[in-house]
Amino acid sequence: RYLAELDKIKTLQLQQTKFATKSKKMIEILDTAIKAAHFDSNILLTGESGVGKGIMAKLIHESSIRKDHPFHVINCAGIPEDLFESELFGYDPGAFSGANAKGKKGLLEMADKGTLFLDEIGDMSLRLQAKLLRVIEEKDMNRLGSTKTIKLDVRIIAATNQDINSLIEAKKFRPDLFFRLNTIPLVLPPLRERTEDIIPLIQYFTDRLNERYNMKKYFSSHATQALMSYSFPGNVRELSNIVE
Repeated sequence: RYLAELDKIKTLQLQQTKFATKSKKMIEILDTAIKAAHFDSNILLTGESGVGKGIMAKLIHESSIRKDHPFHVINCAGIPEDLFESELFGYDPGAFSGANAKGKKGLLEMADKGTLFLDEIGDMSLRLQAKLLRVIEEKDMNRLGSTKTIKLDVRIIAATNQDINSLIEAKKFRPDLFFRLNTIPLVLPPLRERTEDIIPLIQYFTDRLNERYNMKKYFSSHATQALMSYSFPGNVRELSNIVE
């Protein structure tokens, strides 16, 4: 048991991505995430905006056997649907007007042997959900305008701050895709439910900014206590901005 604990600590220390926490709840989630990282099971990260889903996805990638291969992020809410498809699947020369004459690799293809992080998966259109489901099931894809099948070896981590069950009831999310993505569900609690993380996070962000700007700023105990009593509706992202 001690060897297992030391191995877990060593794994966390080797990560380039740091997750500053003292919360028992978060440590349990990190433990599960690191165990899950050793397998290729799909992971669904849920939680409010700003809780650290993107950092968790990167930490899982860095803890996996895929760590030396690409980690690509695509924000499903930030790209129009017609562009999203070409970004995800790529296209062959002449696939549509305005396309690059040489064609283009999609992010799925570029993430081969690595990890693709699909942020805000709840905003993906039903049509693209169907195409993604096929990729997960068949482990292959076609570029737009191509009949050539490309084999894929990609680990998918998805994240959302929406209630997926409500989206399924509203027929805005495919239940079969949800079951495929939700092999290992990780729910990240908001900062107001883990207030013991506020002080270590303040220290972490302050140290990082001091290093970047060659300063020696610090928070007084009075300022820290003022932040401890705040509810942080924007979670860790808001705390990071306040420190900056």
